[in-house]
Amino acid sequence: DPYYRFNDMMYRWISLDNWTYSRTFKTPFDVRKWQKVNLVFEGVDTVAQILINNITLGRTDNMFNRYNFDITSVIKEVNFVEVRFLSAISYAAEQSRCHKAYSIPPACPPPVQKGECHANFIRKEQCSFSWDWGPSFPTQGIWKDVRIEAYNHYHLIYFSLTSFFVKSAQQWSLEIESVFDVVSSEPIAGLVTVNIPKLQTQQTFSVKLQPGEGSIVLLVNINKVRSSTVEAWWPNGHGKQTGYNMTTTFVMEAGYQIEKFSKAYFRTVELVQEPIPGSLGLSFYFRINGRPIFIKGSNWIPADSFQDRVTYDTLWLLLKSAADANMNALRVWGGGVYEQDEFYNICDELGIMIWQDFMFACALYPTDQNYLESVRAEVSHQVRRLKSHPSIILWSGNNENEAAIASNWFSIPYADREVYIKDYVMLYVKNIREIVLAEDRSRPFIASSPTNGLESVKEGWVSQNPYDTHYGDTHFYDYSSDCWNWTVYPKTRFASEYGFQSWPSFSTIKKVSSTEDWSYTSNFSLHRQHHENGSDQMLQQIGHHFKLPQSTDPVKKFKDMIYLTQVMQAQCIKTETEFYRFSQSEIIKGEGHTMGALYWQLNDIWQAPSWASLEYGGKWKLLHYFAQNFFAPLLPVAYEDKGVLYIYGVSDLHVDHKLTLRVVVHAWSSLEPVCTLAKDGVTVKAQSAVPIYKESINDLLERCRNCTRKSCVITFCLVGEGGLQSPTNHHFLSSLKDAVGLQKSHLSASVSQQDDVYIFALQTTAIAPFVSLDVGSIKGRFSDNGFLMTEKKKVVVFYPWEPTSVEELEKSLTLTSLVDVV
Repeated sequence: DPYYRFNDMMYRWISLDNWTYSRTFKTPFDVRKWQKVNLVFEGVDTVAQILINNITLGRTDNMFNRYNFDITSVIKEVNFVEVRFLSAISYAAEQSRCHKAYSIPPACPPPVQKGECHANFIRKEQCSFSWDWGPSFPTQGIWKDVRIEAYNHYHLIYFSLTSFFVKSAQQWSLEIESVFDVVSSEPIAGLVTVNIPKLQTQQTFSVKLQPGEGSIVLLVNINKVRSSTVEAWWPNGHGKQTGYNMTTTFVMEAGYQIEKFSKAYFRTVELVQEPIPGSLGLSFYFRINGRPIFIKGSNWIPADSFQDRVTYDTLWLLLKSAADANMNALRVWGGGVYEQDEFYNICDELGIMIWQDFMFACALYPTDQNYLESVRAEVSHQVRRLKSHPSIILWSGNNENEAAIASNWFSIPYADREVYIKDYVMLYVKNIREIVLAEDRSRPFIASSPTNGLESVKEGWVSQNPYDTHYGDTHFYDYSSDCWNWTVYPKTRFASEYGFQSWPSFSTIKKVSSTEDWSYTSNFSLHRQHHENGSDQMLQQIGHHFKLPQSTDPVKKFKDMIYLTQVMQAQCIKTETEFYRFSQSEIIKGEGHTMGALYWQLNDIWQAPSWASLEYGGKWKLLHYFAQNFFAPLLPVAYEDKGVLYIYGVSDLHVDHKLTLRVVVHAWSSLEPVCTLAKDGVTVKAQSAVPIYKESINDLLERCRNCTRKSCVITFCLVGEGGLQSPTNHHFLSSLKDAVGLQKSHLSASVSQQDDVYIFALQTTAIAPFVSLDVGSIKGRFSDNGFLMTEKKKVVVFYPWEPTSVEELEKSLTLTSLVDVV
């Protein structure tokens, strides 16, 4: 396993070598019968020479492009095909050497990443040369399908459809684009029929295909009567993800008939950037089908260093876990890959909106002619391939490259700045943006993230401060401040990256390590931590509120550390996300109207400490369980300001609700509540965050006798009619390391099977903070985890992802709470 222990270093020689893939094949058809025969590579990673029968067909230099070679004149009955790869590392170094006019930073990743240099000089997955959460495995190979296509007359290359709502006519329309290769020297005429039975819509068009490669665009208006009953595609939590079966039939004078089956989705998206009363700057939020939507989710990175290991099941598990945690969006980050078709199909199905970066990240890039041509082909191919997906709501030019210039990450002398700004505009604006606007008018484009949006445009595409809270989106990381202190977070329009690291579970680490590795400071642990000072930052953050483990048993100490990093990470991101959610309806000192929270990051590329909430293999960290609650459609959120406790009602629901707010105060020393308060008739407004409760902590402690900040904790929830209920939230009045009265609890669980799920009936003898259920490497997830247990009994459901049994679960179960860490 390349992920085992130090194998990323041991196997480095593989990527320094050049590899050739070859095979002999028989042509399964009579070559003479076809006017054109193509060899098509959906994806080649990355730099290669392609030969058939010792004749060079061409070269590849872009992992994200589709390559098409005409082999009509060279194909025989038996053929020998070769793909001769060049080491990506040597190619990148050579390209950098040849760029003599001026340097294009960064040259190399920081040493802690144990990576390779000049990733920005090769159109390849940027993180394959290493990242601060991943290894360096600069692969060489055929990473997508390869096939031979033979045809006469004409051939369909791309087929896409995008929907528009015509306000003046109150009618939906579909734009259908077909790109053809026409072999004959004469134009080919014919008829195209589009049929959507469910919408009683059928239209026939006369078309003429010109010789060569060209496209035809058809505009289909949905039946007027039916337009009002069209079910739109909605994000997860806001409605259904309806798609309509559509058949497009091409009947041409010459050649065969093509029948194309697809799904038509109807949804509109607007990125709204408008002045806000009482605030400088502009808003930054998404309207889907005319409705403002608060974006809840995370950032997606490649699910594996070896893309061919990423199966449909891998994707389904990760994306379903996102939807199950009440997420409605993910950002496909610009240092990875444009994901496979299945990824976007699943997002269409689950209602997960996608913020799609183009693949440029944390670097400056060359703009010589060859490079730009390659990028133009890449962008054009990817937009054509992906634009039919309703899940994609935004194209974004790059990750953090506007910020890299604005904040001068690479120490560029002021005199040279203009050269790099010119390159930046050339690449993202004059090339990428131009192609996107020409190919796809159905969704917005921004040049970078973070950006100030329209303000960045006004300032010549590189703003003075892309992190300005009054415009666009922000990325925010702060590992030294106390993460429970909400005042350190930016009251931004849109939080598109923020996060804290933790370790994956012991069962995940165990698969790729040996006994001597099982300590927080082992060589293995140091090797896996690719973020400078990452280990210390986790310890420091834990130290703010928890006692560090002191066990003399090294493995117990390691497991306690893992548990504490996960508790810390979950609690930190909970605090920060709740801050973003309760800021959505208010402007304070000119800041607020936050309309998005995408934490960094959803998934892992290997087994290592990282910012992820899902471990490599899909296991949920405590953070992911917390996300299920902090992203809940209805949630009460508490924070303290100058000794006063405020509770906000946060709602993504489409109607106002009259609810009861229950506030319960517990002493750490007892399972019986000290005092309970029920406030009835609380109005929680649709899609907003409003204050619903306010009390000074002193009054509260006064009201609940025998309570001090250190001896008590507050829990609260919202309850309404017909089973409407929020998760129970908590607010700590002091650090848990200072908590008074916490007792060693005896936690026990009995496991039983019910249909295809398992029931864990938990019991405790005392209040137990951060109760974690772990069943090792048995695949599946719990209904709830990492919770504060304030009652004697609690039932938790386990949803298995593969067959298991009561015996297996009992044998594998570990129950941990904060008091077990010593």
